[in-house]
Amino acid sequence: MTLSTSHRQPLADEVTGKLRDMIQSGEWPLQQRIPSETELMARLGVSRGTLREAVKALAHSGMLEVRRGDGTYVRATSEMSGAARRLYRDHTEVHILEVRVGLDTQAARLAAKNATPDDVKALRALLSKRDAAWNAGDYPAWARADWGFHERVAQASGNPLLHELYISFGEVFHTDLLRQQDRPGFDGLPHEGHGALVDALEAHDIEAAVASVNKNLNSCAEWLRS
Repeated sequence: MTLSTSHRQPLADEVTGKLRDMIQSGEWPLQQRIPSETELMARLGVSRGTLREAVKALAHSGMLEVRRGDGTYVRATSEMSGAARRLYRDHTEVHILEVRVGLDTQAARLAAKNATPDDVKALRALLSKRDAAWNAGDYPAWARADWGFHERVAQASGNPLLHELYISFGEVFHTDLLRQQDRPGFDGLPHEGHGALVDALEAHDIEAAVASVNKNLNSCAEWLRS
């Protein structure tokens, strides 16, 4: 995939676009290390300086993270998600939950109209993974499955912008789940906002879907205040 030296676009910008496409296509998954400089230079047919300029641009946008001595990792699937992820670090758990109320309820409302049988099947499979991980004491896997469930509901909404906004919560959501899991009495397998929500989506019951999400998030809010 050697790049052209078009006069219409600086080469570093062209490389930045190619790297962005690789991230957005899923070729390089979130939280995973991208190929080495040597491999990318050969693949794209560019110099080390040009490649580093492109990586620096995507790191500045929040899509990549350069770790000295370790490599470069994918941190977000778009500049919007990267910027949002940085912003979340400056706000409290309560602030983030209050924003999630709006996103989750709208995602549930739209998913109740648009969810397909494949969406419902995928959501139930994620809940099975979540339950198995929790019962096995594999809390990182439990948190990943729980997050995957909520992200899939946003995807089932049929609104790609809402889905993209929701994806930006991923790291914060995952970290917060693991923090809450350590607190005595925490319920890692709530039915509201999960099993009850899938039932509502399958029935295309908008009112029940929104009610289930609200009940779950209200419970989360009470937990944070305790």
